Amino acid sequence: MTHETDDWGLLLRAALDGDGRSYAQFLRVVTPVLRSVVRARGAALGEAACEDVLQDVLLAVHLKRHTWQAGTPARPWLYAIARYKVIDAFRARGRRVDLPIDDFAEVLPADSGPDPTQAADMEKMIMMLDPRAQRLVRQVGIEGDTMAEAGAKLDMTEGAARVALHRAFKQLAALRKRHVE
Repeated sequence: MTHETDDWGLLLRAALDGDGRSYAQFLRVVTPVLRSVVRARGAALGEAACEDVLQDVLLAVHLKRHTWQAGTPARPWLYAIARYKVIDAFRARGRRVDLPIDDFAEVLPADSGPDPTQAADMEKMIMMLDPRAQRLVRQVGIEGDTMAEAGAKLDMTEGAARVALHRAFKQLAALRKRHVE
């Protein structure tokens, strides 16, 4: 046992006996050591999260200081608290991984263009319609024809073309809903 850890035990024992100065000195001495333990065990959490864990460790030390058995080394007791608080932090985080975006800003694409799979997906959905509805959706929705132009190309009145297009869109919406769910 080193002289430093003997001092930790003496300071903690004095703190438990009501000496506020000893308790403040104990916290000042153990905090840098606990910080390094938390950073070593919780490096994947990130620096800010490690500081939060350190605060949790210090709070746990404060709330559970009465559980330390006088005469036993304080270091293993402190390390156990730190270890369990780091584990708690990993459990709270779950499978989520937080990475600062600044580290990847240069490799991320700058402009978000159209989804390259969108056209293929749209074509698959249109192909599920009857042939007349397919032509109408393509002419109005993709080629940009007016209702009158599309109706004329399909030998329909403008009003009939509107009704047919509405029905085709309704059918596409139902197909999309079915495929998304």
